[in-house]
Amino acid sequence: MSKEYYAHETAIIDKGAKIGEGSKIWHFCHVMGSAAIGNNCILGQNVFVGNNVKLGNNVKVQNNVSLYEGVICEDDVFCGPSMVFTNVINPRSAVERKTEFRPTLVRKGASIGANATIVCGATLGEYCFIGAGAVITKDVKPFALMVGVPALQKGWVSRSGAILGADLICPETGEKYKLAGDNLELVK
Repeated sequence: MSKEYYAHETAIIDKGAKIGEGSKIWHFCHVMGSAAIGNNCILGQNVFVGNNVKLGNNVKVQNNVSLYEGVICEDDVFCGPSMVFTNVINPRSAVERKTEFRPTLVRKGASIGANATIVCGATLGEYCFIGAGAVITKDVKPFALMVGVPALQKGWVSRSGAILGADLICPETGEKYKLAGDNLELVK
C-alpha cells in the first residue's frame, strides 16, 4: 500500500490499518490494525483509534480523543478536544465485557464539543451539535442542539452549525428548514 497520507514519526500505525489519501496523523497517535480511516481526515495529538473503528472522509478528531471499538463516524464529523466515547455500558475492572460492546454511530456532519461524553449505544443524527461538556445518554435527532448533563435538546442548528431562530432559516447560508413532527428537515 502506498503511503498517500502523513503520519508523524511518533505515531504508531499497526499493520493492516486502512488510511485514506490526504489524511494526517499527528504526534503520539495509535491506529489499531483493523481500523479504517477515510480520505482527508485529521487525527490530532494523542488520538487512539481502536480495532474495527470506521471514520468516513473529512473527519476531524482533535487532541486526546479515544475512538474505541464500536465507534463509527460518517463523513464530515468533528470530534472536539478530549471528548469521550465509551463502548461498555457498565464497566468493571474485574469483569471482562468485550463481548458486550455497544456500537455508537455518529452520522454525517455531526459535531461533538470539547469534553463531551457519548455513552455507548447512541446514534447521533446528521448535523447535530453536541455542546462542550454535554453527556449524551440516548439517540440524538438530526440538527438537534444538545447541551447539559444529562444532555437536553435546546434548539436546532443548520448544516453549517448556526443556531436556528424561530424562522428556521440559517443566518449564515439562507438555507430553509421545516419541522416534520418532532424532527427538522432541510427544505430542498
